[in-house]
Amino acid sequence: MLRLYDLASEQVAPLAPTPGATVGLYVCGPTVYGPPHLGHGRLVLVFDVLRRWMQARGLSVRHVENITDVDDKIIDRAMREHRRPEEIAEEAEAQWWAAMDRLGALRPHESPHATDWIAEMVELVAKLLERQAAYATSDGVYFDTRVVADYGLLKHQDVERLLAGARVAPNEEKRAPADFALWKAAKPGEPSWEAPFGAGRPGWHTECVAMSLGILGEGFELHGGGADLIFPHHENERAQAVALGRPFARRWLHSGLLTVEQEKMSKSLNNYVTLDDLLAAEDARALRLVVCRAHYRSPLEAGADVIAQASATLERIDALAQRLGELPSAAVPPAAVGEAAALGERVAEAMDDDLDTPSALGALFSGLRRANALLDAGDHVGGGALGRAVIEGLEILGLVPVAPGGADAEAEALLAARDAARAGGDYATADRLRDELAARGWRVEDGPAGSRLRRDVAPAR
Repeated sequence: MLRLYDLASEQVAPLAPTPGATVGLYVCGPTVYGPPHLGHGRLVLVFDVLRRWMQARGLSVRHVENITDVDDKIIDRAMREHRRPEEIAEEAEAQWWAAMDRLGALRPHESPHATDWIAEMVELVAKLLERQAAYATSDGVYFDTRVVADYGLLKHQDVERLLAGARVAPNEEKRAPADFALWKAAKPGEPSWEAPFGAGRPGWHTECVAMSLGILGEGFELHGGGADLIFPHHENERAQAVALGRPFARRWLHSGLLTVEQEKMSKSLNNYVTLDDLLAAEDARALRLVVCRAHYRSPLEAGADVIAQASATLERIDALAQRLGELPSAAVPPAAVGEAAALGERVAEAMDDDLDTPSALGALFSGLRRANALLDAGDHVGGGALGRAVIEGLEILGLVPVAPGGADAEAEALLAARDAARAGGDYATADRLRDELAARGWRVEDGPAGSRLRRDVAPAR
């Protein structure tokens, strides 16, 4: 049985939904104001692997990941560039999905946009006002954190210590420093909606409460996100549900932070890497392999050397898959079945232990070496059975082998057109065709002998 850590209780416990019930998984999605970066990639891949494993275990999963398409960051960029906020959000969301598709991440079953849930958010804020858990100020409506006795539960710290390490917007009208905006009063030039308590727009912390409860219902199983969202975002979500008297997430999961060259990724440190930059240089599966090599709750180093090493390791996976494809079909004797089954059991034991992907990968790569040794010794039946078990385990993690070459005629035609545009100095067209190939799952590799196509990811299943 799958056991997962819960941040609120600080315990690893079995995931035991009611028989036949669907596991509700809500993951805080992107604020769409710019291109996604490596940190976003880790977050998405962690929960992609979790979803894949739950489904492999026979669980029915309903995966919801929201899109924050109204936010200060979107508005600020729109003002700087003299564009509409909606245009910024639509552009950035397209970049998001293109990158996630190239990473081979399964698309969420539902991706609600904040702007489609304004009515529910207005109703939520009105109920908090009725319960005297919120109050109006000159710039909007704030939540009164003093009404939640265990405010700070997810960080397991008292409020004073929490505020010492967090950025809290100053406001002399706030009743307590930790109080946060549920509704921001309308300002000239900013998007706004009508509400009984005044025109304006929702605060970020309000959005996920309305959407998660509205789609998954009360007491849904799993709420996920990055460790940077624990406070204040997830704590503030939880506080609103508590104040409303509505059962919220039963379990909280968070992926650890990502570092580059031992430093937290930051534009100011010049180590900020977008997913587009990564995918232009490396196999899209490399980041997934790096993510799986670390436990999801641990910090993750994803520097250039680490990614490059992972890309090289992928060649071993692809080589085994190619070798298996060249074997003659044969019946698998019980002994070979037993060795392959034992590998499957070791992988399942690791994955069921709070998604221990490092141990699962260790078992799979040990199996890969053993399969190659058997094949080298001429044991095509035993090596083939074990090799297929290895590939099946890797595919559950989303590490799908790819064959060299094998491009279809249409992809080859696009490559030829891209090469012609590049040779003629039409780099805009060349880039557009390269992006189209990427969207189809092909990476263009340029070398002294010319350009070639390499399959980036298998289609999401």
